[in-house]
Amino acid sequence: MGDSSCMRRLAKELQQLMGEPPAGVKVEVGGGGDEAGTTDDMRTWTVNVDGAPGTLYEGEHFRLQFRFSDSYPFSSPEVMFVGEHIPIHPHIYSNGHICLSILADDWTPALSVQSVCLSILSMLSSCKEKKRPPDNALYVRTCSKNPSKTRWWFHGE
Repeated sequence: MGDSSCMRRLAKELQQLMGEPPAGVKVEVGGGGDEAGTTDDMRTWTVNVDGAPGTLYEGEHFRLQFRFSDSYPFSSPEVMFVGEHIPIHPHIYSNGHICLSILADDWTPALSVQSVCLSILSMLSSCKEKKRPPDNALYVRTCSKNPSKTRWWFHGE
């Protein structure tokens, strides 16, 4: 069953996100099917993100996958872009992994799914040039499947 405080926290965050989602964000929980509502479903969320009007990503649609461990919110969720359309961005690898400090060393339990979505939207909105990170090919070839296991070295802006 896992840690009930983790589940309570996720239920509260989900309610907040569905009730007042940030602009361009829509959340879905679990894989659907007959098991909807099981705790395993609560551990994987898909968040649909629309590129903001007036930015390089206007009119584009992306999918983020959030996975939560028992230790959430004391450890960060695993967050990556999934699906056909991965944004071309200097901090997003072609396999969907995101180089964002709050998903690694700068995570604190005060952060939430909503704050992660807002940070990612902001990262997309402030982008000046669509390009992959400089080490994309090497990274995609050598990285762990789980982005939380990666030791990032953050590129300066």
